[in-house]
Amino acid sequence: MRLELCGVRGSTPAPGAEFVRYGGHTSCVAIGHDDEAPTLLLDAGTGIRRVDALLEGQPFRGSILLGHLHWDHTQGLPFFRSAEQDGSSVDVYMPAQGDPEAVLARLMSPPFFPVAPSGLSGSWTFRALEPGVHQIEGFVVEALEIPHKGGRTYGYRVGDGHSTVAYLSDHMPLALGAGPDGLGAYHDAALRLARDCDVLIHDAQYTDAELPVRGQYGHSAAGYAVGLGVAAGARRVLLFHHDPNRTDEAVDAIHRGLGARGVQVDAASEGLVIDLPAVTSS
Repeated sequence: MRLELCGVRGSTPAPGAEFVRYGGHTSCVAIGHDDEAPTLLLDAGTGIRRVDALLEGQPFRGSILLGHLHWDHTQGLPFFRSAEQDGSSVDVYMPAQGDPEAVLARLMSPPFFPVAPSGLSGSWTFRALEPGVHQIEGFVVEALEIPHKGGRTYGYRVGDGHSTVAYLSDHMPLALGAGPDGLGAYHDAALRLARDCDVLIHDAQYTDAELPVRGQYGHSAAGYAVGLGVAAGARRVLLFHHDPNRTDEAVDAIHRGLGARGVQVDAASEGLVIDLPAVTSS
């Protein structure tokens, strides 16, 4: 399984020289089978525009899993050129909450945007996804509801029979209690998704010190992401969904401040490619 991080920023894009190393595009992770072109995309923030280069001019034929419908996870949909070509075929899955195309049209239609989902070029299908285990693009995908503010939100676990990645891009564990470190509860859904995974991609929008004031907005602290990784037995944790005001140097400082925690920890950066080993992980 190959992961390619196309957007790692949260809330809104962050252009400028001070955001170059980690990148300014919002959430999108491309997944392919080994060295094949990606066929499964996690979220459709502005980072989805980077997927065009990965496809080398070929139309996209695959699926997009939306963790939820906030702007920074959906705004890239009408700007995904590979989905507009002849021969493209896109299935968009989102947390079940009514007719999926009608729900998406609430943020993507006049007067807020000139084109509704039905007006997108190419072949698009919009699907409501219920929690549970699904077969999508040759991957085993488990979807579970996790707490976040402002709409139904899923975390995902994606496996290919050899390796697994857990993706909890927007996560408010404080909603379920303070937990052992005051950063939020290590609740059943989060632990199940991350259990023994090869890579845990997790919301780390806030520092631990910021959480008491900013936690009400629906995100996690970096220390929680690492703690969950340790509790779940993850092999690697990628700090994700960086705050739009967090400069490269500030992200570096968060990473350094975490120190040794018993699991490999890295700050997610746009353009990072991870080839997961073909070893069995449950």
